[in-house]
Amino acid sequence: MTSHTAVPFRRGLLSISAAAVAWGAGGAVAALLMRTSGLGPVAVSCWRFGVAALCLALLPSSGPSRRGGKPGSAVLTGLGLAVSQCAYFGSVHFAGLGLGTLITIGAGPLLTSLGAHLLLGERLTRRAASAVLLALGGLALLVAAPAAGPRPALGVALAVLAGAGQSGLTLWARGGGSARASTGAFTTGLLCLLPFAAAQGALPTAGSPALTGGALLFLGTVPTLLAYRWYFSGLTAVPGTTASVLVLLEPATAAVIGVLFLGEPFTAGLAAGSALLLAAIAALTRA
Repeated sequence: MTSHTAVPFRRGLLSISAAAVAWGAGGAVAALLMRTSGLGPVAVSCWRFGVAALCLALLPSSGPSRRGGKPGSAVLTGLGLAVSQCAYFGSVHFAGLGLGTLITIGAGPLLTSLGAHLLLGERLTRRAASAVLLALGGLALLVAAPAAGPRPALGVALAVLAGAGQSGLTLWARGGGSARASTGAFTTGLLCLLPFAAAQGALPTAGSPALTGGALLFLGTVPTLLAYRWYFSGLTAVPGTTASVLVLLEPATAAVIGVLFLGEPFTAGLAAGSALLLAAIAALTRA
């Protein structure tokens, strides 16, 4: 890799890594909201997109990336975000933060690397293949950990759906699609989820209004507005397989937060699995 290409590649690694950590924190905040505010997974997702779209609409326009580019691209991106994020929050609700996040992201390396190889012609290097296998081994240990949610089977199914949606967005962006964290994309996601959120109950019914409002504001800005901009920006310089493994920082972050702050169980498998995930990331990001 030449020095000319190394700089944007490293920036891409940092952007995707930052997005993954933000998503892990976002999953924890969503889990807390669903426990304390009376909001369900669809309603939390709806608020998330609404806050992000409102923040973008209030900011001064600086080009097509903020307005959303082509309408068709914004709609496709918004649909993908709505499916993946709503399914993800459902998996966290029914299977627990740790297991829901791990299954969601665990599907990423396999689906994205396979799709990138078959659809985009990206070469699966020996290092990338080894990192994916190492990551899947870590995830296998993590999945064996006890579930913290009331309906683990439903949570796992929703997590697989969320992982497929996230993988599709990655492949779309890597394949030249105009995937952007734009007003149009977030508004599309909001409109898709709004009828279901209204049926489920879109307004908080419990908890502290200040705490709920602050959590929703954080959820709509850091792990949504900022994280998706970082992620799509990083995908312009980082191969899809590498990105899918870097995103494994999300379950590591979520697992740590779940243990420290949400009372989820800590096991030897959790520690060993997290160590394997971090080793896989190190194998891909080493110069």
